Amino acid sequence: MKKIINILIITVLALNTACNKDFLEKKPLTEFTEEDVWQDPNLVEAYVNDLYTKMRHGFNEVMLSSITDESRFIHNYGTTTSVTEAQSAEDLGALGGFGQWDVHYKAIRNCNIFFEMVDNAPFKDEAQRTRLKGEVHFLRAYFYHMLVKYWGGVPLVTQIFELGDGEEMLIPRNSFEECVNYIVAECDSAMALLPAVHERDDKGRATNYAAMALKSRILLYAASDLFNRPGNTEPVFGYVGGDRMARWRLARDAAKAIIDSNVFSLHKPTASPVENYTRVFLDKDNPEVIFCKYFNRQQLGTSHDLYNGPNGYHNWGGNVPLENFVEGYQMADGTNFSWNDPVMASQPYVGRDPRFYATILYNGAPWKKRPSDAQSNDPVGVIQTARYERKRADGTIELVNGLDTRNSPIENWNGTYTGYYLRKFMDINLDAQFFRGDQPWLYFRYAEIKLNFAEASLALGEEPVARETINEVRTRAGMPALTATVTGQALMEMYRYERRYELAFEEHRYFDARRWLIATSAFSGPAKAIDIEGKLNPDNTLTYTYKVLTSGVQERKFTEKHYLLPVLAEEIRRNNKMIQNPLY
Repeated sequence: MKKIINILIITVLALNTACNKDFLEKKPLTEFTEEDVWQDPNLVEAYVNDLYTKMRHGFNEVMLSSITDESRFIHNYGTTTSVTEAQSAEDLGALGGFGQWDVHYKAIRNCNIFFEMVDNAPFKDEAQRTRLKGEVHFLRAYFYHMLVKYWGGVPLVTQIFELGDGEEMLIPRNSFEECVNYIVAECDSAMALLPAVHERDDKGRATNYAAMALKSRILLYAASDLFNRPGNTEPVFGYVGGDRMARWRLARDAAKAIIDSNVFSLHKPTASPVENYTRVFLDKDNPEVIFCKYFNRQQLGTSHDLYNGPNGYHNWGGNVPLENFVEGYQMADGTNFSWNDPVMASQPYVGRDPRFYATILYNGAPWKKRPSDAQSNDPVGVIQTARYERKRADGTIELVNGLDTRNSPIENWNGTYTGYYLRKFMDINLDAQFFRGDQPWLYFRYAEIKLNFAEASLALGEEPVARETINEVRTRAGMPALTATVTGQALMEMYRYERRYELAFEEHRYFDARRWLIATSAFSGPAKAIDIEGKLNPDNTLTYTYKVLTSGVQERKFTEKHYLLPVLAEEIRRNNKMIQNPLY
């Protein structure tokens, strides 16, 4: 029986089909045999296009941030399992949907099929064949990097197995070092074959710079603490000995290669740091974007604004920022915020790092026009996550719940548990209740590369260049530059601050806290919230008081075993050569 391959092809067809018997007898346009695909260059390209759809983007209802100290998902969907000791080899909780072991291995198999068949395809344009080869090298590297950063060493499958292959299909996990070397080699192959830019309108396709960025990321991860533990004797879990400084040099040089190209820059279209940071994620084709997924709101638009916007706008309020995260934002002058400072505590949302205002919706934040059924309660459009006193017509005082609380008079569900909503990535001009967005998901951007370079430079003792690079990111955000007096551990802490808040909600924190070996403290303990109440003054203004809640939101526990995900028990049962990660 011939294999049938289903490929999603988005195209515009102009067909004259009236009374056409031949047309009715034609094969469905989305169904082809394997032989069909490799005899038509257009179908080969469609086959590669389908591989891109296996790259999970971050605009899903549950965000990876809700498995970290950035946010909490207000429902469950397995997130409770993933932030507690309940996570096991039988049940990864929501993390199974992020790591996607099966999805990535199926995609890798399709990459392997491509390389077995592509040289036999009758391309008239050899440049097209070369480009597609480069793209699939990049995609295979990307899929493996996704597996490795969750599990450590994984089986490197480079051949095509059939159902009758039996024992040959049971292969052990490769060492972590072998996996990293393979991913780097795939990136190098992609870089050699891919153009810097595509000649035609191929938005969202990999370029050589996308491969360079992936190489930079995997080498940074490989040099980090998680995979360089002293005394490790199991090569699958990380390096066993070797020259760690050499690993840091490789990471530094990979990032520097992109910097030295002078192709990208930090996006600064205006004089406003808040506006600049906001527009990094909204302005398409801005000079900071290295590789992204584009969306068309008429076809496959994003629902990020609907998933995460306030319930007072009939949105779903899904991934709500934690006070644990919010209180970490520095003041605009570079000093640390503290609830113990009475001046700061009385006005906690005044004078913070400009990225705070582009990332967080807080009580009193200006936002978009309310839907029609809420405009009488809020004609301006201001976030209301507090309770506040209001004078009735007869002069008595009543306590009113804000429109965006869990007791909202608009919707008393889908409300925040923490007193905050997410602002980042959102389009203030979009009515998310009825329309989808078209903001791109950035897989790689230049700020990450700058920070990768800074981290590797710090590890190598190259503080001046690291500080200078950190300051480029920091001053773009409107924060004061670090002076030469900031050195040693203090400089490292400032670097980690920059990475945490510059790359917030972009699926970096989960991996950064693990590879720095700080997740057992950062991801454990209570998820915190803010409780706000407004007291009415004689002049009808409000004075707000703020109370940090340390219970009732979500209890979390990250233990030593959670630094690597467990290989699913069914995978172990299926393959007796597969070893489990530690402590599971």
